[in-house]
Amino acid sequence: MKTSTKKTLLWLSLFAIAMGFLETSVVVYLRELYYPQGFNFPLVIIPNKIAVVEFWREFATIIMLIGAGYMCGHNRLTRFAYFLIAFAIWDIFYYIFLYILIQWPQSLFTWDILFLIPVPWTGPVIAPCLVASGLIVFGLYILYFTDRLSHTAINPTQWMLLILGVVVVILSFVWDYLTVAANSGSFIWTIHSDSSLFEELKSYVPNRFNWLIFSTGMVLSAVGTYGYIRSNLAIKPVKH
Repeated sequence: MKTSTKKTLLWLSLFAIAMGFLETSVVVYLRELYYPQGFNFPLVIIPNKIAVVEFWREFATIIMLIGAGYMCGHNRLTRFAYFLIAFAIWDIFYYIFLYILIQWPQSLFTWDILFLIPVPWTGPVIAPCLVASGLIVFGLYILYFTDRLSHTAINPTQWMLLILGVVVVILSFVWDYLTVAANSGSFIWTIHSDSSLFEELKSYVPNRFNWLIFSTGMVLSAVGTYGYIRSNLAIKPVKH
């Protein structure tokens, strides 16, 4: 890997780690306000104005990570790779800093709420950490082949496997909530003009994470990644 790429990766990693701490600090403040006895399910429903701020904060975080990837890369594929790496490092260090600051999660199998749009994404902490690890590996290989070869690309079959894998993994994160909601007769969250956002979450307690669906998504993504690595290893390196 080129020296310039290594330097860019170093600064991108530092940026993502700092963002991870920033994210952690916000969550620490929120838990101190709304979960003084410790975070657990069912969720305490926060006021509308705070929920709206949280939604846009999460959206802003993703825009910042996309922007960092865009500025680091020199074409669409490398920008995509840098974004994946930044996102993954940010996510992993978010949990590391949470554990350092408030000793949470108690284990890698502690349940967390990962996202709220359009329905709650929940799962044990180890699941998003596994996803993040895969993103780092894939992103680093893209950068490695970009430096090594005159041309590197992800073919349509590999894209199909990767995208399908991501969709299936996301399905695993929302599966429990959709199952509980279907059995209880409730449905996805709605915005209430006279009450709080995510009102339906006040009675939701995660039941069972669908490891079969999650594993299927991870395998699909791994096959797509392996196909990309194998096809590019067969290409003759650029002579400098």
